Amino acid sequence: MSKVEALAPQEQETLLGTSLSRRFARLPLWLGHPANIGGFYGFLVALALVLPYAYGDSTDVWGVQWLYHASLLIMACAVSGFVSVALIAFSKRHPVAPPRQILYPMPFVGLAFLTIDRVDMFTIPSALIWALLLLPGPMYVHLSWAPRWRLLCMIEDGKDPFVGLEAKPEEAVDAEEMVDGDTEMLEVVDAFEAE
Repeated sequence: MSKVEALAPQEQETLLGTSLSRRFARLPLWLGHPANIGGFYGFLVALALVLPYAYGDSTDVWGVQWLYHASLLIMACAVSGFVSVALIAFSKRHPVAPPRQILYPMPFVGLAFLTIDRVDMFTIPSALIWALLLLPGPMYVHLSWAPRWRLLCMIEDGKDPFVGLEAKPEEAVDAEEMVDGDTEMLEVVDAFEAE
């Protein structure tokens, strides 16, 4: 993190991203591997499935079925993390902010659909349910975390991942636009600039 703190603010923002990526960036690199983060997402989804499996199935072996599906979820999400690492190593692209407004509610909608389907209120296609449950984690890992992890590994190895990239100049903010025509505020800004 000391190497990251020495970078320019814009480069730090690219490396660390939002709050979720910042939490993962604090982990050791081996633990923050995209496959581990993907597997962790699969584990969280599997935990959320305990109640729909327990109360939606009339058989006594729901635990075995849940354990089987949980193992598949964790492995599928971890493998998708490995695939993301391979694709990012090949493409060398920088992180992209995932569409949070779409991705974040998807697992909750998928869980609600699964619950409705398991208690036989309505029949919902299982492909839709599993897509809603599983897509957000691997998508976040592929778009955002795997590129950040690659950049952090480069910094750990002593390489500069931002070599050859043009630094964007900071945009100058006009005081009149910022205060939206408030004359009293403009007088304060002018007085501050005069000092």
